[in-house]
Amino acid sequence: MDSTPAPAEAVKGLCIALVGAESTGKSSLALALTEHLSQTTRLRVTPVDEHLRHWCDAQGRTPRIDEQAGIAQVQIDLIEAAALRHDLVICDTTPLMTAVYSDLLFADTRLYDTARQFHRRCEQTLLMGLDLPWVADGLQRDGPHVRAPVDALLRQALRNFGTPFSVVTGQGPARLDAALNAITPVLLSLAPQDSGPGLFSRLVQRQAQVGGLRAWACEHCDVAECEHALRRRG
Repeated sequence: MDSTPAPAEAVKGLCIALVGAESTGKSSLALALTEHLSQTTRLRVTPVDEHLRHWCDAQGRTPRIDEQAGIAQVQIDLIEAAALRHDLVICDTTPLMTAVYSDLLFADTRLYDTARQFHRRCEQTLLMGLDLPWVADGLQRDGPHVRAPVDALLRQALRNFGTPFSVVTGQGPARLDAALNAITPVLLSLAPQDSGPGLFSRLVQRQAQVGGLRAWACEHCDVAECEHALRRRG
């Protein structure tokens, strides 16, 4: 953990939120985005891991209903601490995931307000598509049968919040590329004045290439690439 003291007049870094059902590549994408952006920009970029995973490993079980709010708050605290020392924080899950599972498993909707407030703080929300195969991994995964209900609750919540989101699909490098397409406007807003020629030129080119596509969305999807069409092809 970074122990460098935060400046007294610290300006918080921007947050990119990654949400999605089980086994949809949130953690892998968070690491890939961090590595790519750290190598190609001068931005101080860091991922923040999913606290629930560490909690389950430490406790040897999944949380009870009365423990959900605490887990959500720790996730927020970890993200905000990272934002004091970095330009960009890639959030490998947010309190919205805790809220959705509280709703799904316990019929408890109280954490949606916490999730709403947090997502207002985020510059971009990426929702992972369901096009990756389910893989067992730890106590916190319930099985492939919960992915569609969780995805539906996530979409409903984000729409209720009025939070714009982009659905990220694709395998391997294509998934990273889709995420970069979605967050390019955020990255351009962080371009330093002394960045020099070429540092963000690829981002500018990317924005020009995808800008026209973003204006269109099919009747089923939230992204121009249309995950439903991609699934049919697969």
